[in-house]
Formats: sequence, structure tokens, C-alpha cells
Amino acid sequence: MKFKSFLTLCLGVVLSFTAQTKDMTEDEIKARIKPIGQVHVAGAVAASDSAGPRSGAEIYNKACVACHSVGVLGAPKFQDSGDWSPRLEKGFDVVWKNAINGVGAMPPMGTCGDCSDDDIKAAIEHMIEGI
Repeated sequence: MKFKSFLTLCLGVVLSFTAQTKDMTEDEIKARIKPIGQVHVAGAVAASDSAGPRSGAEIYNKACVACHSVGVLGAPKFQDSGDWSPRLEKGFDVVWKNAINGVGAMPPMGTCGDCSDDDIKAAIEHMIEGI
């Protein structure tokens, strides 16, 4: 019996909400559901606040060094031809797409939450420079 009452209540709420929003314009709905606040993480820089393109070295030092400097969980080490050569045999674009989409223990975009695809490319180019 309790489940039936709960189900009836839920159905009533849905129908009531549908009736309320039926005559609302899209702008009114957007205004109704817009966030009431924002999250600010101290020290975080919004992507739009960027001072321009970053170098591969900057990206590597910020987001890649923790794993690629010592080969954490099989990550190819910085400028180590023994680690990078087998991967590069598949082609640079495959390595780049793997970094963007994630591969093995590496999550998509590594640990760079504000990197673009071109930033990831620059970081890889930096890591394989001189190989």
C-alpha cells in the first residue's frame, strides 16, 4: 500500500510540474533552472583567462611530469626512445589520440583538465623531442 501511495504522489508532482512549465517560454525555463551560485576553486584559472598558447614544456611540467618522469604504471618516460619508439611506430596521430581519449592507466587528457587537443600535442612533442 505504501508503494502505491508513493507512486501516486510522484505522478502528481510530475503532472503538476508539467502543467506549470507547459505555458513557459524557453527563456523563462532557462531563468527558472539557472544555477543560484558558482563554484570558485582558489588558484584555478578559467580557460578564457589564458594568456595565450602554452608551450609543451609548460604543459609537461604542470600536468605530465608526475607520471612521465618516472614511468608510473608503464607511462613512457620523458625523452626515452626505448619507451616511446614502440608507440611511435603506430604513428604520432595514434599516440596523440590515445593521449586525448585515454589509454591504459592514463585518463583522457592525462591530468590536464584545461588542455586543448593542441596543448596535448605540444606536450607529446616536448616529451619525444630529440628521440
